[in-house]
Amino acid sequence: MATDLVHVVDDDAAMRDSLAFLLGTEGFEVRLYEAGTELLDRLSKPATGCILTDIRMPGIDGLELLRHLRIAGHKLPVIMMTGHGDVPLAVEAMKLGACDFIEKPFGDEALLQALRSALERGGPAAAADPSLREFVRRVGTLSERERQVLDQLVAGGTSKEIGRALDISPRTVEIYRAKLMAKTQAENLQDLVRWSVLAGIA
Repeated sequence: MATDLVHVVDDDAAMRDSLAFLLGTEGFEVRLYEAGTELLDRLSKPATGCILTDIRMPGIDGLELLRHLRIAGHKLPVIMMTGHGDVPLAVEAMKLGACDFIEKPFGDEALLQALRSALERGGPAAAADPSLREFVRRVGTLSERERQVLDQLVAGGTSKEIGRALDISPRTVEIYRAKLMAKTQAENLQDLVRWSVLAGIA
């Protein structure tokens, strides 16, 4: 099926090879690109499948690539691979229209799930999504302090930075973080950021 095509953009050859192997064994058709410019040159119109790109690359980075794709009229779902601590970049990518981001190092299953979900959905999640409305409702149950910690988390703050900003200890930040994760039912930080951006909170 044409929809099972994944365009992989990463300047790291070893990463490209391992992704090609994993996705190939899972039945995906894979096309590899060393740079964003190469993808832009070779992508046909109308393009099919989805794009899996690293966010930090020489030349055109993932964010710039996303901007070029949208300007060129490509509507393909885009998943960003981010490094640890790239939350502000991931938030920006989601605001530009990326449908998801996945933090390195990621497990095979997490990646496959993100790709299948992107291919099924075909683009950014709709605001009318009932699970998104449910997330917004849950955020409404947070205490003022929990909401402050949520805002700082999706802005990319570490526990130490959030503690300094709110004048509380990093340990207390961790307690609030655990509470707000439980209340919002976000599985992890990636999940929390994704939903917050889609809900217009971030």
